[in-house]
Amino acid sequence: MNTDSTNSPILATIGEPDINEPELTGNYRTPPANFEAEQALLGAILVNNEAASSVTDFLRPEHFQEAAHQRIYAAALKLIERGQIANPVTLKYYFEQDDALKEVEGAQYLARLAGAAVTVINAQHYGRAIFDLALRRGLIDIGETMVNQAYEADVEVEANQQIETAEQNLFELAEHGQTDRGLMSFDSVLASSINMAEAAFHRDGHMMGVSTGLVDLDQKLGGLHPSDLVILAGRPAMGKSSLAANIAFHAAHNIKRKRQEDGSETVVDGAVAAFFSLEMSAEQLATRLLAEQSRINSEKIRRGEITENEFSRLVSASQTIEVAPLYIDDTPALTISALRTRARRLMRQHGLGLVIVDYLQLLRGTGRGENRVQEISEITQGLKALAKELEVPVLALSQLSRQVESRDDKRPLLSDLRESGSIEQDADVVMFVYREEYYHEWKQPEPDTPDHAKWLEKADQIHGIAEVIIGKQRHGPTGTVRLQFEREFTKFSNLEAAGRYPDAQY
Repeated sequence: MNTDSTNSPILATIGEPDINEPELTGNYRTPPANFEAEQALLGAILVNNEAASSVTDFLRPEHFQEAAHQRIYAAALKLIERGQIANPVTLKYYFEQDDALKEVEGAQYLARLAGAAVTVINAQHYGRAIFDLALRRGLIDIGETMVNQAYEADVEVEANQQIETAEQNLFELAEHGQTDRGLMSFDSVLASSINMAEAAFHRDGHMMGVSTGLVDLDQKLGGLHPSDLVILAGRPAMGKSSLAANIAFHAAHNIKRKRQEDGSETVVDGAVAAFFSLEMSAEQLATRLLAEQSRINSEKIRRGEITENEFSRLVSASQTIEVAPLYIDDTPALTISALRTRARRLMRQHGLGLVIVDYLQLLRGTGRGENRVQEISEITQGLKALAKELEVPVLALSQLSRQVESRDDKRPLLSDLRESGSIEQDADVVMFVYREEYYHEWKQPEPDTPDHAKWLEKADQIHGIAEVIIGKQRHGPTGTVRLQFEREFTKFSNLEAAGRYPDAQY
């Protein structure tokens, strides 16, 4: 083996100028890299292990361009994490059998790295330079893949799907490029908490979260909190889609913005809402909102059986609805990754404040799960991650298992959540919609009997009454909230009690 270090392409870079720009070699451009910065940083870590603490929050072994540097950095971090010293002597053993380092005289190369060390003060700057170049190489890889896929023109993959894939890859790279928040001092966290409390104090209703428009529910929840995953579950025909639509419209319709000194605007109440409707079409959802706001039976609207006066009310309601910043996506069988991409895009373009998914079981995972339970787990974890990433509440609807129907008391329990315990585990709040009236209609006895008279009395007592059962809440009480439900208008409102009456409009 030739022991002349100047013949080694790795060693030859020590002491040479930085390679910051792509090198042109004929028609071929080499990916951007800075071998000298990599060597200098590794040398700093080998000389003083404290240098590693300034870069480990954001720098990973794969960010180094040179494969040998990746292995040296990874091995050094392992020793440091164990509380051992990482230097050329302790690392020598690990690389005696490393073929890549054998070619450049492994032990000698480690010593030369230590000799090229920078100060601990400069270590973070070198780490940032290496990290930035790694992101640039990632961009090049995504761009080349995008171009190649577009040229291939696979008939099974639509162009829009390729755009979404490319956008998803870019977002993942951007996410990868975000440094972890890491440890924060308590005073900075406390200041953030005080700011949230101050905003709640000045907001109508004195809530930290987005108001649902339902007084008793808001009192229990404090609104829908940023970064929370809220599950709204129920059996079919309980009205969970209607309740979610009511909440989405209330948040969007009552949005209030405040102009800052720099000319930008911030939302101080309400929210820009995104409604991912995997079950109903956008037109069906719009019809429900029209029925609710105009107080015209939704069946009459669908059949066109409305009077001239009702049509005027319909037009007036549509003018109220159309100005609300409510965005609807009715793409069927949406994947969790595509949903996250679209939510991020809406956040970037319009400042998203609330995400609603109708409903959880209709979302698809990435396909890596071995069974449906694992897939649901991946979906709920993805929704929780989205809530934390965008710092908005995510309200996801969920079906309940059929075991509810087999009980005498059909009020839902946490154990009724369908297909996966991860729904309960990942959620910050779990709520159930229950209407006793729906089940009572099944029990109608023969007319003109004592039992029928009792049945009618009970039916009158529970007519139009819905319950929202809060089965889990991480930062508040559980319990039951009673609401008014007008089935013909698919509208939930505050129950007539303690001087509060259902409003015709929000």
